Amino acid sequence: MDATSKPRRLKIDFPLGNDPASIRRRVEVMEGLLERSLTVPGTRFPVGLDAAIGLMPVVGDFVAAALGAYIVWEGRNLGMTKWQLYRMGGNLAVDTVIGAIPLVGDAFDVAFRSNRKNLRIIRKHLDRHHPETRVVEG
Repeated sequence: MDATSKPRRLKIDFPLGNDPASIRRRVEVMEGLLERSLTVPGTRFPVGLDAAIGLMPVVGDFVAAALGAYIVWEGRNLGMTKWQLYRMGGNLAVDTVIGAIPLVGDAFDVAFRSNRKNLRIIRKHLDRHHPETRVVEG
């Protein structure tokens, strides 16, 4: 990179509103960062910050859990039921506890994808209670 070129930046649409559509978009962006933002070199297999940060022993798993807890917090802001929040928290807890085991936990992080599961729960809630937030992907 020469002195005249600008550094490449990620374009992330992170809306700041409290409406359900903004919350949906924020959760989708966070899930993308945590589960699909990187690829394994030499392959097309997507991994995210959750798996990458989890490679750091102990501390990485708790940092990834804190980032995943943001998705649960946004679910709470949507007024989701306690059962839904418990399911989301359970997904995150399983990912954190098993992810803390060296080597086995790193493989589990890639396979389990708790943030994707939690996004699915939030989307189902939003589609039922706030259908105007649905996004048709083409």
